[in-house]
Amino acid sequence: MLRTDWTLAEVTAIYHQPVLELVSQAAAIHAVTQATGEVQVCTLLSVKTGGCPEDCAYCPQAARYHTGVQAHKLLPDAEVLASAQRARDAGSTRFCMGAAWREIRDNKDFDRVLGMVEQVNGLGLEVCCTLGMLNEYQAERLKEAGLYAYNHNLDTSREKYDDIITTRTYDDRLNTLEHVRKAGISVCSGGIIGLGETDEDRVAMLHTLATLEAHPESVPVNALVPVEGTPLAEQPRVSVWEMLRMIATARILMPNTMVRLSAGRQEMPVTEQALCFLAGANSIFSGEKLLTTPNPDFDADQQMFALLGLKPRKSFKDVPEGAVLMGRGKAPVEA
Repeated sequence: MLRTDWTLAEVTAIYHQPVLELVSQAAAIHAVTQATGEVQVCTLLSVKTGGCPEDCAYCPQAARYHTGVQAHKLLPDAEVLASAQRARDAGSTRFCMGAAWREIRDNKDFDRVLGMVEQVNGLGLEVCCTLGMLNEYQAERLKEAGLYAYNHNLDTSREKYDDIITTRTYDDRLNTLEHVRKAGISVCSGGIIGLGETDEDRVAMLHTLATLEAHPESVPVNALVPVEGTPLAEQPRVSVWEMLRMIATARILMPNTMVRLSAGRQEMPVTEQALCFLAGANSIFSGEKLLTTPNPDFDADQQMFALLGLKPRKSFKDVPEGAVLMGRGKAPVEA
C-alpha cells in the first residue's frame, strides 16, 4: 500500500535500522513491487553548459566558481539528435537533456529545446529535461512537445538548504515540482549526499519526497562528486553504506518509484553497485559524462549487466498497454 503520510519519526526509525536488516527489508519490498533484475538505463546530455547565475555549492557550472568548465550555448539540434540515437543504440531507454539555466525563459532557446524534445521523442525514447525552475505554462508546453519526465532535485533538507544554495528557495523547488505534476509530466526528484549534511538532513529530505501529494516517479540518489573550484571541493567521498541507507529507505517509503543510482557511480566498483541494486536501486545513468562529471561508459555498464544478470527496462513501460502516443507529444490514448 502506498503511503504519503509517513511521519518523520517513522522515516528516522527505518533509516537507522542495522544496515543488513534495512537492505533485507528493502529487497523484499523491491521483489514485490518491481521487476527484479530489470534496470532502467538513462543517458544525460548537457545541451547548454556553464555560465549559470546560481550559487549551488556543489556545481561546476556556476559562473562564479573557477572550475575549468567551458561554457557553451545550446548545442545544434543535429548534435543532440545524434547523441540520442547513440544512446538508444547502446541500450538507453530514457534520454535527459540538461541546460545550465536558473529558470526557463520564454525565448528562442526554449523554443529550440521544445523542438529537441519533439525530435528525441520521435526516436521512441522517454524524454526527460532538467532546465531549472518553470511555471505552469512552460510545463504545459513541454508536455505538448512530448516530454515524458522532468528532473528538479530537492538536493537536501529544508534545514540544510540555505548552506548549499542561496539564489533560490526550497519552496521554489517544490513549486516547480507542483507545476510538473499538474502538467501530467512524470516527476523526477531526489538529492545529493556528501554535502556536509547530517543523517537528520538525509532523513528529512526523504521524508519530504515521500510525503508529497504523489510520490515522484523517479528519485535519483546522488553522491557528491567534489570538483576543484567549488566550495565543496574538499568533501570526503560518500561510503557505500551511506548510499545503501538512502536507497533502501527510499525503496521502502516509495515502493513503486524508480530509485536511481546516479552521480558518484564512477567511483563505485561493481560489488558496491550490486549492493545498491539489491537494496532497491533500479535505474542508472550510462554514458561517459553526467553533464560535466565522469560516469561509467556504456561498455562498462554492459559488462556489469552481463555479470549481474541485469536487463534494461523497456521505454514507456508505465504507459498503459494498448495506449499509443498521438500527435505532437500528447498524452497516451487508448488505441
